[in-house]
Amino acid sequence: MDYKAMLALSLPLGLGLAALGCGLGLGKAVGSAMDATGRQPEASTKILISMSTGCAFIEALTIYVLVFAFMLMGKIQ
Repeated sequence: MDYKAMLALSLPLGLGLAALGCGLGLGKAVGSAMDATGRQPEASTKILISMSTGCAFIEALTIYVLVFAFMLMGKIQ
């Protein structure tokens, strides 16, 4: 197989794995934040800020993978 065929196969797989990891990470982060808010409602503002920061970092990783995939997709053509 040449490198173009390998890129054509690996780009969607890599992007799918990144999306799966992002979904699992966001689900765990939001679920843990909801549990913490249920245990300590008075700290909900601090919990929300921490969760939002973590969710932004998780989403940024997925966007980086998407941009990287688009850059590599230009190598296929």
